[in-house]
Amino acid sequence: MANRVLLADDDRAIRESLVRALELEGYRVSEVADGVEALAIARSEEFDVLIVDVMMPGVDGLGVCRVLRAGGDRTPVLMLTARVETADRVAGLDAGADDYLPKPFELDELLARLRALLRRSADPGEQAQRVVRLGGLAVDAGARRVWWHDTEVVLSKTEFDLLELLVRNAGIVLGRDTIHQRIWGYEFGPESKNLAVYIGYLRRKLETAGADELIHTVRGVGYVVRPA
Repeated sequence: MANRVLLADDDRAIRESLVRALELEGYRVSEVADGVEALAIARSEEFDVLIVDVMMPGVDGLGVCRVLRAGGDRTPVLMLTARVETADRVAGLDAGADDYLPKPFELDELLARLRALLRRSADPGEQAQRVVRLGGLAVDAGARRVWWHDTEVVLSKTEFDLLELLVRNAGIVLGRDTIHQRIWGYEFGPESKNLAVYIGYLRRKLETAGADELIHTVRGVGYVVRPA
């Protein structure tokens, strides 16, 4: 069965070109021109992935993500943005986006990111060990929930996948390329800050719950989790 995609972008030319390209790849696409329409159709129909532009009239892409996540909708969201500063990318992650793609972008990269999001969404992960514990941290792979002692840490899909990968490999330094392949399904290149942004956001959420110094950076290599 073809995957269903909701495309929300106020640029008609971008919408039309993406709809043609996605349909040629076998996706079933619904398109809307603003955030209000996006929320209405996302609430009334089921989609496998959402492609949402940040800058839209009415409700912008960040607002769409926040409202959907607040309502419990965990459909993967790929954010399109003309903003490339780290603070803007962090804002997208804060709002609940799973991945972002700066404009202008190559179609092949957008398709690769969609495939990666869909693989992660379809794969329940490693279920042999449902709950993984590391000191005061508990990661429930089945329920996709995380606790630090008695405090639940609410994570986006990408944040959860990243933390689970690190915790299942506690004490092992995972290289950036390895993490890119396991989490996104492809490499971003040496200049990308995408992984660092997610690590920073994940650290802040864990530290807020009381889990300080859990994720460690190994300069020039990658990241490792050790008991706090």
